[in-house]
Amino acid sequence: MMDVETEDLVVRKTVTVPLGRAEAFRLFTEGMGTWWPTPTHSVAGAIARAGIDGGIGGEIYEDSPDGRVTWGTITAWDPPASFASTWHPGYEAELATQLRVEFIAEGEASTRVELEHRGWEIHGDEAMERFAGYSTGWDPVLGYFVEAAGG
Repeated sequence: MMDVETEDLVVRKTVTVPLGRAEAFRLFTEGMGTWWPTPTHSVAGAIARAGIDGGIGGEIYEDSPDGRVTWGTITAWDPPASFASTWHPGYEAELATQLRVEFIAEGEASTRVELEHRGWEIHGDEAMERFAGYSTGWDPVLGYFVEAAGG
């Protein structure tokens, strides 16, 4: 039994990139394979390439010589404002958490990107450990996105 209310655990990250809102959305989604750090944040490692098939029902995935691994499924798609998905890289879809990414214009050439990751209670006794891992793990991942955006 867990003694912590995992429903209250939400990873929230915010970065700002020097791109317009539509450009930031495209880089994050269509361009994911150009910035996602697969050597450290994937199932297959350096041999993988990450990507997103846009639109509701599309997949967030990695491709490697061993085949495609689905990381999640798009549940909301509203370019260039936001998207949401399930998230389960390396484990069963039944253990998916929920991811939401919003793109907020801060002028013509600046966009604030807000990521929210919740649903850790699905992992039961491992919820706190997974939450803690993603709490720190999203920082370097988003750092690569900012770098790819020219920030």
